[in-house]
Amino acid sequence: MTTNDLLGLLRRHLPEIRASLTAAQYARFQDSVRRLGEVGDDTRAIRLAVLEVRRCLLALPRENELRRRMDQFRSGGAAPSAVLPDAGELDEVIRLLESVDWPALDPASAEIARGVRQRLLTVPARGPERLTGAAAQDPDRAGLIRLTDPELGDRYPDFQFDPDTGEPRPVVQRINRLLLSDQDPWGAADWWLAGNAWLRDTPAALVGQVPDALLTEAAAALIGDGAW
Repeated sequence: MTTNDLLGLLRRHLPEIRASLTAAQYARFQDSVRRLGEVGDDTRAIRLAVLEVRRCLLALPRENELRRRMDQFRSGGAAPSAVLPDAGELDEVIRLLESVDWPALDPASAEIARGVRQRLLTVPARGPERLTGAAAQDPDRAGLIRLTDPELGDRYPDFQFDPDTGEPRPVVQRINRLLLSDQDPWGAADWWLAGNAWLRDTPAALVGQVPDALLTEAAAALIGDGAW
């Protein structure tokens, strides 16, 4: 399936997407499609943008037809010609996406979002002053989840670091990049720190306890593609 096949699916299923996503989820989906139109002809950047679109659509019910089709979509090994989107098709999808105005996040959803963030901010974490090596020199490129605490500022959950050396764990950095933690740190943190039915534990608790490949496979299953 090409990127244009994906765009065609999005265009045909937009009414279902609008009906199934909350205002916040739809806004995030809009941003992901816009980003697809901003990366030019860089095929790697396009693949990452497509990955983000897929992640947004994981909020659709599993029985949804588009969700089932998305589960079949693979782009990691596609030829460049199959990755590049048609400008006209992409512009049409963006136009349709923006044709409906959504209200602000409803109070119930906002309260849920606040609760999730508060929970994630209670886990052991460190500030930027405790980063070492390359992570200290350039935290934004270190593949680390950075959460912002209203009182304490930037916080980096401790599970990301080797307890003996203080260095970032390579498997965590790899999975964080897979989960686009630089764009959605709260979503990536929630994956690590929430129960995982496949792993039968929280992924963060299993770092160093199970093979790195198993954790990576579990993260890849979230987006439905192991090619990344």
